[in-house]
Amino acid sequence: MVNTFLAHDLLWGMTPEQLPADTPAWVVESISAGQPVVVRRAITAPDQIAVGVRGRLREQRYATSIAIAAISRRVRPEDLCHVETTRNLPTLRALAQLRPMLDACGWVWGVSGSAGFELASGFAALHERSDLDLILRTPQSLSRIQAQALMTLLGTAECLVDMQLQTPNGAVALREWAGPSQRVLLKNAHEACLVSDPWNPQEQAA
Repeated sequence: MVNTFLAHDLLWGMTPEQLPADTPAWVVESISAGQPVVVRRAITAPDQIAVGVRGRLREQRYATSIAIAAISRRVRPEDLCHVETTRNLPTLRALAQLRPMLDACGWVWGVSGSAGFELASGFAALHERSDLDLILRTPQSLSRIQAQALMTLLGTAECLVDMQLQTPNGAVALREWAGPSQRVLLKNAHEACLVSDPWNPQEQAA
């Protein structure tokens, strides 16, 4: 199970007792309420997973880790594509609009960010001006032309949509890969670096 946890996965099982003594009160409150934590990209001990805790405010983000043995449940972004909700917000309307087109794109996609958190947990995290955060699993190379076509599709939504391409070597913003720059920022657990081909592991070693 150690290697199966990926960035943006939501995990349950953390308790206030697992938090450091100097943890902010809002973090303890979030965990005590039963909220999940989100997997982040960082190096940890082999028996731990790097995670983040969300608060009510946008700036309330807390980095910590959870013991793998403590994890009781895991929800991946791709598990959330077809979760129904009664909340009527631009973000969720955009998701409903894009869903059939993304289902037909041939790639595995998922919902992350505030929308993913709310759909998975039931805790309200979205507001009228929230962006829609999506991921796309791209084990094989996605061409720049394909990326531009995806950007055009996402641009039809009624809110801003940010999509991250999840390559075997890390994540890159679709917006960057579809843009004019020859090099894009690739983020993984070890570093963030500029590369011309996010699917080429030799670039990171250079």
